[in-house]
Amino acid sequence: MEHYCLDQMVDSLRAAGEATRARVLVLLSRGELSVGELAQILGQSQPRLSRHMKFLTSAGLVERMPEGAWVFYKLPRKGAGRKLVDVILSLVDQEDKGVLRDLSRLDEVRAARQKEAVSFFERSAEEWDAIRALHYPESEIEAAVLNIVGDATFERVIDMGTGTGRMLALFAPKAHMADGIDLSHQMLTIARSNLSGPQFSHVGVRHGDATSTPFDDECADLVIIHQVLHFLDEPERAIMEASRLLKPEGRLLVVDFAPHELEYLRRDQAHRHLGFDDSYFADWCEMADLKQGLSQTFDAPKTSLDTHQEGLSVNIWTATKLALPQTSNLTPKKETA
Repeated sequence: MEHYCLDQMVDSLRAAGEATRARVLVLLSRGELSVGELAQILGQSQPRLSRHMKFLTSAGLVERMPEGAWVFYKLPRKGAGRKLVDVILSLVDQEDKGVLRDLSRLDEVRAARQKEAVSFFERSAEEWDAIRALHYPESEIEAAVLNIVGDATFERVIDMGTGTGRMLALFAPKAHMADGIDLSHQMLTIARSNLSGPQFSHVGVRHGDATSTPFDDECADLVIIHQVLHFLDEPERAIMEASRLLKPEGRLLVVDFAPHELEYLRRDQAHRHLGFDDSYFADWCEMADLKQGLSQTFDAPKTSLDTHQEGLSVNIWTATKLALPQTSNLTPKKETA
C-alpha cells in the first residue's frame, strides 16, 4: 500500500489547501477538463490557473495530459495522491453555494462540448450513415462482443482508437479502470462528451497512436481494437502493440471488416485496407505471441444502400497473451485487395 512520508504529505496538503486548487479538485472529480475549460469555469486567466495546476501536479493530486496544443487534467486513478484527494472531497459540502456555482458552469462547458459533437456528426452524418447501412446493425455486433467476453471483469481496459468512446461506454461496467486513445481531436471531444457521466469516473481518454501507445508494458488485461485496423498502413503493428500492453493471459478483442471490394472507401473514407480475412489475424497473433480464441462473423446484409451495392461483413476476433512468449519468423501480409 502506497503511503506519503511526512514531508510529502505536508507538501500535498499545502498544494490542496488553497481555494482555487480545492475548487479544481471538486471539478475534476466530475471528469477530466482542459486548462481552458477550468479557466472558463473558475473565471481565471490561463497563466494564473496553470500555476495552480503546477502545484497540484507536482503534489501528485492531479495528472497532466498534453494533447497537441491542449492540456487536459484529471484526478489520479490510484496511489497516495488519490487517497488524499478522496478524503478531501469527502469533507466538501456538495451543497455549498460556491460548489454549486462551479458545477453549474461545468454543465455549461459540457453543453458546449455536446454542441460541438452534434455539429461534427451533422456535418458527417451522410458519410457515417452510408457506411453503417453497409453492415450488420451495430447493436447486434455489440451484443455479440459482450457475449464473447462473457461474465469476465477486468482490472484495466485499453481501447486503441476509441473514436466516440462507444467501446469504453460498453465495457465501463466490467472494468475497474478504462483508457481510450485516438489521434483525432474531434473524436476525443465527442468521447469526452459521451463519457462525462458519474458512471464513467474511472474512464479516461487521451491523444495517442494505436501503434505506439503511451502506456506501460503488461498494464492491461483487456485491449480492444474496434474498427481501426483498416485505417492503418501496418495493422500488424497495432496487434504487436496490443500484445506489449497485455498482461500474461490478458485478452485481445478485435472488430473489423472482412475482405470486400468497395474501393471508394479507400478513396473517400481513408481506408488503407479493404478488410482482412482470418488468415491475417492468425498470422498477426503468431507474430505477437498471442493465442487465437473465439471468433464470429456477421455477414453483409442482403440489401444495403441499393440492390447493386455490395455490403460489408464484420469479423470479431479474440486472442490471449501467452504466458511464455514464443518466437516466430513469420512475415506478415501487407494488405487485402
